[in-house]
Amino acid sequence: MLSISGLTKRYGANVALKSVSLAIEPGQFVALLGPNGAGKSTLFQVLTGLFAADEGEVEVAGHSLRRKAQAALRHIGVVFQQISLDLDLSIRRNLLFQADLQGVPHKLAMARIEAGCARLGVDANLDRKVRELSGGNRRKVELVRAGLHEPSVLLMDEATVGLDPKSRRDLLAALHADVRERGVCVLWATHWVEEAEGADRVVVLHKGSVLADGTPAAVTEALGGETLEAGFIRKTS
Repeated sequence: MLSISGLTKRYGANVALKSVSLAIEPGQFVALLGPNGAGKSTLFQVLTGLFAADEGEVEVAGHSLRRKAQAALRHIGVVFQQISLDLDLSIRRNLLFQADLQGVPHKLAMARIEAGCARLGVDANLDRKVRELSGGNRRKVELVRAGLHEPSVLLMDEATVGLDPKSRRDLLAALHADVRERGVCVLWATHWVEEAEGADRVVVLHKGSVLADGTPAAVTEALGGETLEAGFIRKTS
Protein backbone atom coordinates (compact mmCIF):
# COMPACT_ATOMS: atom_id res chain seq x y z
CA MET A 1 0.00 0.00 0.00
CA LEU A 2 2.95 2.32 0.73
CA SER A 3 6.25 1.75 -1.06
CA ILE A 4 9.38 3.85 -0.42
CA SER A 5 12.50 3.16 -2.50
CA GLY A 6 15.91 4.77 -2.05
CA LEU A 7 14.52 7.99 -0.60
CA THR A 8 17.16 10.67 -0.05
CA LYS A 9 16.61 14.23 1.16
CA ARG A 10 19.34 16.84 1.63
CA TYR A 11 19.38 20.28 3.24
CA GLY A 12 22.56 21.73 1.80
CA ALA A 13 25.41 19.59 3.10
CA ASN A 14 23.15 17.87 5.66
CA VAL A 15 21.64 14.57 4.50
CA ALA A 16 18.40 14.13 6.45
CA LEU A 17 17.36 10.88 4.73
CA LYS A 18 19.89 8.43 3.30
CA SER A 19 18.43 6.02 0.74
CA VAL A 20 15.50 4.95 2.95
CA SER A 21 13.47 2.02 1.64
CA LEU A 22 10.46 0.22 3.12
CA ALA A 23 7.11 -1.19 2.06
CA ILE A 24 3.94 -1.41 4.17
CA GLU A 25 1.13 -3.87 3.49
CA PRO A 26 -2.60 -3.24 4.06
CA GLY A 27 -3.59 -3.93 7.66
CA GLN A 28 -0.11 -3.32 9.12
CA PHE A 29 0.60 -1.08 12.09
CA VAL A 30 4.23 0.00 11.68
CA ALA A 31 6.08 2.00 14.32
CA LEU A 32 8.79 4.30 12.97
CA LEU A 33 11.03 4.51 16.01
CA GLY A 34 13.84 7.03 16.21
CA PRO A 35 15.38 9.63 18.52
CA ASN A 36 14.81 13.34 17.94
CA GLY A 37 16.60 14.38 14.75
CA ALA A 38 16.50 10.91 13.21
CA GLY A 39 14.66 12.11 10.10
CA LYS A 40 11.13 10.97 10.99
CA SER A 41 9.45 14.33 10.39
CA THR A 42 11.41 14.89 7.18
CA LEU A 43 10.20 11.51 5.93
CA PHE A 44 6.60 12.47 6.70
CA GLN A 45 7.00 15.84 4.97
CA VAL A 46 8.19 14.03 1.84
CA LEU A 47 5.40 11.44 2.03
CA THR A 48 2.76 14.18 2.26
CA GLY A 49 4.17 16.19 -0.63
CA LEU A 50 5.34 19.15 1.46
CA PHE A 51 8.96 18.51 0.46
CA ALA A 52 10.32 16.89 -2.68
CA ALA A 53 12.91 14.16 -2.32
CA ASP A 54 16.28 14.60 -4.02
CA GLU A 55 16.38 10.93 -4.96
CA GLY A 56 14.13 7.90 -4.75
CA GLU A 57 10.48 7.05 -5.32
CA VAL A 58 7.29 6.90 -3.25
CA GLU A 59 4.16 5.01 -4.36
CA VAL A 60 0.84 5.07 -2.53
CA ALA A 61 -1.73 2.46 -3.60
CA GLY A 62 0.23 2.07 -6.83
CA HIS A 63 0.36 5.81 -7.63
CA SER A 64 3.70 7.60 -7.93
CA LEU A 65 3.94 10.60 -5.62
CA ARG A 66 6.32 12.25 -8.08
CA ARG A 67 4.27 11.73 -11.26
CA LYS A 68 0.68 11.43 -9.96
CA ALA A 69 0.69 13.39 -6.70
CA GLN A 70 -3.04 14.07 -6.57
CA ALA A 71 -3.95 10.39 -6.99
CA ALA A 72 -1.33 9.31 -4.43
CA LEU A 73 -2.28 11.88 -1.79
CA ARG A 74 -5.96 10.94 -2.09
CA HIS A 75 -5.08 7.69 -0.30
CA ILE A 76 -3.27 9.36 2.63
CA GLY A 77 -4.55 10.70 5.94
CA VAL A 78 -2.13 12.49 8.24
CA VAL A 79 -1.78 13.84 11.77
CA PHE A 80 1.28 16.05 12.27
CA GLN A 81 3.11 16.84 15.53
CA GLN A 82 1.57 20.28 15.87
CA ILE A 83 -2.18 20.64 16.35
CA SER A 84 -3.61 22.03 13.10
CA LEU A 85 -7.27 22.47 14.00
CA ASP A 86 -8.91 25.91 14.01
CA LEU A 87 -9.30 26.51 17.75
CA ASP A 88 -12.16 28.97 17.31
CA LEU A 89 -14.32 26.66 15.22
CA SER A 90 -16.45 23.86 16.62
CA ILE A 91 -15.57 20.18 16.21
CA ARG A 92 -18.29 19.85 13.59
CA ARG A 93 -17.17 22.90 11.55
CA ASN A 94 -13.52 21.82 11.62
CA LEU A 95 -14.46 18.40 10.31
CA LEU A 96 -16.93 19.65 7.70
CA PHE A 97 -14.27 22.01 6.36
CA GLN A 98 -11.89 19.08 5.87
CA ALA A 99 -14.63 16.98 4.28
CA ASP A 100 -15.30 19.80 1.79
CA LEU A 101 -11.60 19.95 0.92
CA GLN A 102 -11.64 16.20 0.26
CA GLY A 103 -14.81 16.38 -1.84
CA VAL A 104 -16.86 14.22 0.54
CA PRO A 105 -20.62 14.84 -0.02
CA HIS A 106 -22.25 16.69 2.89
CA LYS A 107 -24.66 13.94 3.92
CA LEU A 108 -21.95 11.29 3.85
CA ALA A 109 -19.56 13.64 5.69
CA MET A 110 -22.07 14.18 8.50
CA ALA A 111 -22.55 10.42 8.89
CA ARG A 112 -18.79 9.80 9.04
CA ILE A 113 -18.26 12.70 11.46
CA GLU A 114 -20.89 11.41 13.85
CA ALA A 115 -19.68 7.80 13.62
CA GLY A 116 -16.00 8.72 13.98
CA CYS A 117 -16.55 11.06 16.91
CA ALA A 118 -18.75 8.48 18.66
CA ARG A 119 -16.10 5.80 18.21
CA LEU A 120 -13.46 8.02 19.82
CA GLY A 121 -15.72 9.47 22.51
CA VAL A 122 -15.76 13.10 21.35
CA ASP A 123 -19.38 13.20 20.21
CA ALA A 124 -20.91 14.66 23.39
CA ASN A 125 -21.04 18.15 21.93
CA LEU A 126 -20.00 18.50 18.32
CA ASP A 127 -20.72 22.22 18.44
CA ARG A 128 -18.19 22.83 21.20
CA LYS A 129 -15.18 24.94 20.20
CA VAL A 130 -11.94 23.02 19.82
CA ARG A 131 -10.26 25.57 22.11
CA GLU A 132 -12.30 24.15 25.00
CA LEU A 133 -11.09 20.57 24.48
CA SER A 134 -8.27 18.78 26.28
CA GLY A 135 -5.12 17.91 24.34
CA GLY A 136 -6.18 14.27 24.11
CA ASN A 137 -9.60 15.13 22.69
CA ARG A 138 -8.06 17.53 20.17
CA ARG A 139 -5.89 14.66 18.94
CA LYS A 140 -8.96 12.44 18.66
CA VAL A 141 -10.69 15.07 16.53
CA GLU A 142 -7.61 15.18 14.31
CA LEU A 143 -7.73 11.40 13.96
CA VAL A 144 -11.39 11.59 12.92
CA ARG A 145 -10.45 14.32 10.43
CA ALA A 146 -7.60 12.25 8.96
CA GLY A 147 -10.01 9.40 8.22
CA LEU A 148 -12.97 11.32 6.76
CA HIS A 149 -12.08 10.44 3.17
CA GLU A 150 -11.32 6.83 4.23
CA PRO A 151 -7.65 6.78 3.23
CA SER A 152 -5.69 3.57 2.81
CA VAL A 153 -2.64 4.94 4.63
CA LEU A 154 -2.56 6.85 7.93
CA LEU A 155 0.59 8.79 8.81
CA MET A 156 0.92 9.75 12.48
CA ASP A 157 3.90 11.97 13.34
CA GLU A 158 4.60 11.99 17.10
CA ALA A 159 0.84 12.17 17.58
CA THR A 160 0.94 11.59 21.35
CA VAL A 161 3.35 14.42 22.22
CA GLY A 162 1.96 16.27 25.25
CA LEU A 163 -0.78 13.74 25.99
CA ASP A 164 -1.34 12.10 29.37
CA PRO A 165 -0.87 8.29 29.62
CA LYS A 166 -4.59 7.49 29.35
CA SER A 167 -5.05 9.69 26.27
CA ARG A 168 -2.01 8.08 24.66
CA ARG A 169 -3.38 4.61 25.36
CA ASP A 170 -6.86 5.49 24.05
CA LEU A 171 -5.48 6.99 20.84
CA LEU A 172 -3.34 3.93 20.13
CA ALA A 173 -6.27 1.61 20.85
CA ALA A 174 -8.44 3.54 18.39
CA LEU A 175 -5.80 3.24 15.68
CA HIS A 176 -5.31 -0.49 16.23
CA ALA A 177 -9.10 -0.91 15.96
CA ASP A 178 -9.08 0.96 12.64
CA VAL A 179 -6.37 -1.36 11.34
CA ARG A 180 -8.44 -4.42 12.29
CA GLU A 181 -11.78 -3.11 11.03
CA ARG A 182 -10.80 -1.38 7.77
CA GLY A 183 -7.45 -2.89 6.88
CA VAL A 184 -5.87 0.57 6.78
CA CYS A 185 -2.08 0.64 7.19
CA VAL A 186 -0.53 2.95 9.78
CA LEU A 187 2.96 4.46 9.90
CA TRP A 188 3.35 5.76 13.46
CA ALA A 189 6.43 7.91 14.11
CA THR A 190 7.53 7.99 17.73
CA HIS A 191 10.51 8.17 20.05
CA TRP A 192 8.59 6.28 22.78
CA VAL A 193 9.74 2.66 22.83
CA GLU A 194 6.62 1.55 24.71
CA GLU A 195 4.45 2.73 21.79
CA ALA A 196 6.53 0.70 19.35
CA GLU A 197 6.34 -2.50 21.41
CA GLY A 198 2.65 -2.98 20.53
CA ALA A 199 3.16 -2.54 16.76
CA ASP A 200 3.08 -5.32 14.18
CA ARG A 201 6.43 -4.12 12.92
CA VAL A 202 9.15 -1.70 14.03
CA VAL A 203 11.41 0.33 11.74
CA VAL A 204 14.29 2.01 13.57
CA LEU A 205 15.52 5.22 11.93
CA HIS A 206 18.74 6.86 13.09
CA LYS A 207 20.62 9.73 11.44
CA GLY A 208 18.49 9.31 8.32
CA SER A 209 19.16 5.59 7.83
CA VAL A 210 17.21 2.44 8.66
CA LEU A 211 19.02 0.51 11.41
CA ALA A 212 16.55 -2.35 11.80
CA ASP A 213 13.20 -3.51 10.44
CA GLY A 214 11.00 -6.36 11.65
CA THR A 215 8.76 -7.52 14.46
CA PRO A 216 9.47 -5.99 17.88
CA ALA A 217 11.16 -9.24 18.92
CA ALA A 218 13.28 -9.42 15.76
CA VAL A 219 14.35 -5.78 16.07
CA THR A 220 15.23 -6.28 19.74
CA GLU A 221 17.53 -9.13 18.70
CA ALA A 222 19.00 -7.16 15.80
CA LEU A 223 19.81 -4.22 18.08
CA GLY A 224 21.53 -6.53 20.56
CA GLY A 225 19.61 -5.58 23.69
CA GLU A 226 17.79 -7.60 26.32
CA THR A 227 14.76 -5.40 25.63
CA LEU A 228 13.73 -3.21 22.71
CA GLU A 229 14.37 -0.15 24.85
CA ALA A 230 17.86 -1.30 25.86
CA GLY A 231 18.81 -2.10 22.26
CA PHE A 232 17.37 1.16 20.96
CA ILE A 233 19.29 3.26 23.51
CA ARG A 234 22.48 1.31 22.87
CA LYS A 235 22.39 1.83 19.11
CA THR A 236 21.19 5.44 19.00
CA SER A 237 22.99 7.09 21.92
